Amino acid sequence: MSEAKASLPEPWLHGTLAETPTVGRAVLHALQLAKEDLWKWCYGLSEEELNERPGGIASVAFHLRHISRSLDRLLTYAEDRVLDETQLALLKSESEPGAQHQATFTELEQALQRSMDRIRALAMAELEALRRVGKKQLPTTLGGLLVHVADHTQRHAGQAITTARLVARR
Repeated sequence: MSEAKASLPEPWLHGTLAETPTVGRAVLHALQLAKEDLWKWCYGLSEEELNERPGGIASVAFHLRHISRSLDRLLTYAEDRVLDETQLALLKSESEPGAQHQATFTELEQALQRSMDRIRALAMAELEALRRVGKKQLPTTLGGLLVHVADHTQRHAGQAITTARLVARR
């Protein structure tokens, strides 16, 4: 990472995305920060390190896949739709061993970009609109789902980075 890039503030302090309403902007900035951090701390790992499970905890690859695929699931609910068979099959495969480095990061890159496009579209909608989540159709709002997209992504980014630092020190 260059010296100039290392000194930049976090995305929410870049003064960008002013055309996006506040909640959507905050979610977009959270995804941008997650991407920056994941590439900084996880991209340099080998495939063996990506798949390693120190002490039995989830691998970095699991967290990267989970971020990619949960973004799609959460935004499907935000769009007031139900999950399809492909999404459910991908959910079941998130923890499979043997993730390949390039495929995992390509999937994550594409998921982040698609999600950001979807969030921009949703950011203009009524945030108090009722939404339902999962088989049990648990109640929430569009705003609640968007905020959860940000916090869930950040949570798993943090777990991936912590695991990456553990396996990289071995």
